[in-house]
Amino acid sequence: MRNLRRAGIGASLGVLTLALAAPSAVAAPKAEGRVTLTGFAALPAATFVSASDPSGSLLGGTPSNGITPPFADQPIQGFSGIVRNGDGTFDVLSDNGYGNKANSADFVLRIQRVAPDYRTKTVDVVGGINLTDPNSFVPFALTRPDRVLTGSDFDVESIQRAKDGTYWIGDEFGPYLLHFDRAGRLLQAPIPLDGVRAPENPAGNPNLNSSKGFEGLAQSPDGRKLYALLEGTVAGDTAGSLRLNEFDVASAKYTGKRWIYQLEDPANAIGDAIAVDDDRFLVIERDNGQGATAKFKRIYLADRRDRNRDGKLDKTLVADLMNIADPRHLGGSADTFTFPFQTIEDVVILDDRTLGVVNDNNFPFSNGRTPGQPDNNEFITIRLADPLHADKRFLR
Repeated sequence: MRNLRRAGIGASLGVLTLALAAPSAVAAPKAEGRVTLTGFAALPAATFVSASDPSGSLLGGTPSNGITPPFADQPIQGFSGIVRNGDGTFDVLSDNGYGNKANSADFVLRIQRVAPDYRTKTVDVVGGINLTDPNSFVPFALTRPDRVLTGSDFDVESIQRAKDGTYWIGDEFGPYLLHFDRAGRLLQAPIPLDGVRAPENPAGNPNLNSSKGFEGLAQSPDGRKLYALLEGTVAGDTAGSLRLNEFDVASAKYTGKRWIYQLEDPANAIGDAIAVDDDRFLVIERDNGQGATAKFKRIYLADRRDRNRDGKLDKTLVADLMNIADPRHLGGSADTFTFPFQTIEDVVILDDRTLGVVNDNNFPFSNGRTPGQPDNNEFITIRLADPLHADKRFLR
């Protein structure tokens, strides 16, 4: 492989002064209700953690999009969750590895710290932490004897940072909620969701399809509650209905309250869910297409107050990611910018009119931007046609 960019993990964060993130200095004209592209940056697909463990040995050495595994180091890829920091950087959650439990045993689960620069359209990797279980809270056997967690142990898909600096992460294999300290060490046993089990759950008797666990994890403005959104429909529920489950942080227990997010098409999936205030959530909903077959990539505002009394979250479209106005040609030469990736799994509020959105590039498999080439991780910012009126605690 040539031109494989390696990123160091020991970079000092204290001197970072990059101004973020919602390039508000760029005037973004409103285009008849469409969202407008205000920033574009990309992390090359073949970016690796320097001097890390080898990875990809279970992929069989088969080339994909011009990339041939195994790799000498760990790929920095597959971002499935995002947290905004106050210094222009983001903490992003790498996905479980290469797509499933069987082929991801040598992919180390990790929170990466990245810094997009929308002036140069580049993304720097400035740090990160591995996820570990040194105190043996996980009750089942792990892949590695040193208890560094891998994509064969958990499929981490969503993340929130608590006010104390610890991280709550949603997993799909349980589905579990996982609580880590700021150094990435597990703080307690994985917390299952009563009555819901994925095929990878060691308890057996699954009633949820594989890779359909906690794809979205939102946090209430006061930090006292988490809201975990399943990606798949529990057996026996209405097709395309997804359970949003309330979790009390202080007691570390589910409250028993839940709501229903209804997909526009049962074949769709959600990519992320974050809170806007006590009642509303931003939810990425997508089809499974990429490139020419990508048709439905949207962000909805979902309201749990259910004003029409149909038993489901009220949904309002706030962004069509396949129809983004780009009058300044930040993302290319066309007046319309599209985000045609199979999996789009990161949304973050930057200000009351601006969102950050990032794709999961499924390295090296997805090629939604250019056929035959592995997708980069693209970081875009979009200006909404109308303000969110978000809770001010999310705008700090």
